[in-house]
Amino acid sequence: MSDARRSLHRLDDGTPLVDLTAEPIELDGPEAPAGSDRRTGRSRRWRIAAALIAVLVFAGVGALGSWGWRIMQQKDARISTPGEVAGLRQDTSDRAVSTADYLRSGLAADIQLDSSFGVVYQDPADARRSVLMFGGTTLLWQPERDLESLFTLMADETSALDGLRDVSPGRLGGVMKCGSTSSEDGDFAVCGWADHGSVVLAMFSSRSVDESAGLLRQIREAVQTRH
Repeated sequence: MSDARRSLHRLDDGTPLVDLTAEPIELDGPEAPAGSDRRTGRSRRWRIAAALIAVLVFAGVGALGSWGWRIMQQKDARISTPGEVAGLRQDTSDRAVSTADYLRSGLAADIQLDSSFGVVYQDPADARRSVLMFGGTTLLWQPERDLESLFTLMADETSALDGLRDVSPGRLGGVMKCGSTSSEDGDFAVCGWADHGSVVLAMFSSRSVDESAGLLRQIREAVQTRH
């Protein structure tokens, strides 16, 4: 072997050189088996999907539990019709009684109720500011749908409702909506509430929608109780 070739393998003092060509140096560890990257990716995706499914399931259980709790809390409702409420007095005249009974009967034909009522209240300070209220109690699975049925009934009896919108139902919860309508006797605000145990609609003459919504919350808190 020539001196040149020996110098490629040994130092001048005879110490062997490291052979860099025999085996390549692996910098990244052992080579991964073919297909392992794909399996790892699939496994990661399955873990993410399972986590998302678990979140959705627990969220659904929580929502169902909340819905069930509201039903249990609201389902056994009672509504009274006292002689006086929220500064108003019950009108027991024949005309008032027949009008309230007519609307009560229409409601009972549209929604199957355990009990129903119709009543007219007068404002002692102004006879024009009367309140006609009718509704009833039963277990309602979809309170908002039943309340909308009541508004449809009212529109059939009078005319189209304008500006129907959600308003605060107050401390008793459920859903409350208000709008306005016109008739031969003038303009009326129309407000109603529904929960899982009751549904009620009221007409307010010579009052704004906002004033009527506040008055109905007062009336409701005075006449509605739960077991």
